[in-house]
Amino acid sequence: MASYFRPTELSQALAALSECALTIVAGATDYYPTQVGRRADHDILDPSAIEALHGIEAEGDYWRIGAMTTWRDLMDAELPPCFDGLKAAARQVGGPQIQNTATIAGNLCNASPAADGVTPLLCLEAEVVLQCRVGARRVPLSKFILGNRRTVLAPDEMLTAIEVPQHLEQARSGFIKLGARSSLVISIVMAAGVLQLDGAGRVMRAGLSVGACSEVAQRLSVLEAALVGQVPIGDLVKPEHFATLSPLDDHRGTAGYRLDAAVTLVRRLLEELSP
Repeated sequence: MASYFRPTELSQALAALSECALTIVAGATDYYPTQVGRRADHDILDPSAIEALHGIEAEGDYWRIGAMTTWRDLMDAELPPCFDGLKAAARQVGGPQIQNTATIAGNLCNASPAADGVTPLLCLEAEVVLQCRVGARRVPLSKFILGNRRTVLAPDEMLTAIEVPQHLEQARSGFIKLGARSSLVISIVMAAGVLQLDGAGRVMRAGLSVGACSEVAQRLSVLEAALVGQVPIGDLVKPEHFATLSPLDDHRGTAGYRLDAAVTLVRRLLEELSP
């Protein structure tokens, strides 16, 4: 029979993970749909009562987002402009019930190609903190997700925080999502961007990414480099900037449609972020 463990201290959770195989379930908004029609046979670790995993705060050179932070917590937090894109993504994650329950960390650990949080966090150069009983390691988000539903998280580890460098605080940021309808929808394509501009409105630093167009969301490094020193306008975006993408081909859209949509979304995004 499956067991359920709800510790109040992080040390208790990490000790339990070191001793046996446990499924970490926080908001459970991704977990429960996968269990429909199945017998509950997973031993569950529920970290929701661990106070250290909650909240968003500035800590040293980073903004720290605790693993139990929900999308609603993020939307309600007073954060610098660089988080505007992530907040825009949060407003499009399901409906209010999902936003009040689902965690940002869970969105990353679920590792769906269409995970709304991954794309804007890639642009923010986010890292994830992975802890086990004997220590912790920091992994760039770009290296954390290996593929569809696959991450580098070891069986005895827990993602305890997401860290975003503070040097991007005043950058402009945005997020655009294309779906079959305007809300409560899985993305066909999504795009996110973070731009640091000089006094003349030219790009000093760019972070652009596209999600749901490959098994893992991708930064557009060639386009980012091409934008430096330029006023960000949509005409600068060329199809060849998307050559690294491997668009999915499924019932939501063909690979060709997704690629065309990605180009269009990034052009729109740059126009929105332009001064």
